[in-house]
Amino acid sequence: MALLSADSLLMAYRSGAFVMAESRYDKGFAIIKPERRAILPLKKFHVPRRLRATVNAKKFTVKFNTVFNAVIHNCATRQETWINDDIIGLFNQLHQRGDAHSIEIWYQGQLAGGIYGLALGGAFFGESMFSAKTDASKVALVHLVEHLNARGFILFDVQFTNPHLQQFGVQEIGHFHFMSFLQKALSLECQFYP
Repeated sequence: MALLSADSLLMAYRSGAFVMAESRYDKGFAIIKPERRAILPLKKFHVPRRLRATVNAKKFTVKFNTVFNAVIHNCATRQETWINDDIIGLFNQLHQRGDAHSIEIWYQGQLAGGIYGLALGGAFFGESMFSAKTDASKVALVHLVEHLNARGFILFDVQFTNPHLQQFGVQEIGHFHFMSFLQKALSLECQFYP
């Protein structure tokens, strides 16, 4: 298990790695660099019809970077999680420096869902999401993809594929392909926020 500075963590992500802890209460974390990587294609992101109707109904309010700490803590409250206090601390530092961001979904004044991740160049590394109300995290994902496209991002890394992401057209690519894509994305100067 590693303990890294915020700068070292950014270097790990730039080299194609990411971090995960064994559990919520472990100390430190592992630096992971899998042979295959899951990405969401930004230009061909698929929004299921029912979800598009939910987004268009505008019953949720979307905000960015207003309660980053609340989003990451909500992501860490699952029964099984790889987000521990060390990861929370580092990502809060990165948020204060302008590298880590949250997309928040609000319903009737309450935080209902969200996503947090890391933006480097034209790459966004989606770390985790949570939903306290039906479809809230999915709505966050749709708005995040629209936001990334509008700002010229070309890579949306989601680490591993899962059934939840399959409905959006997630793709799995090999390490060499991912690194080539990542280097191209890192050469861009995209501004996530504001």
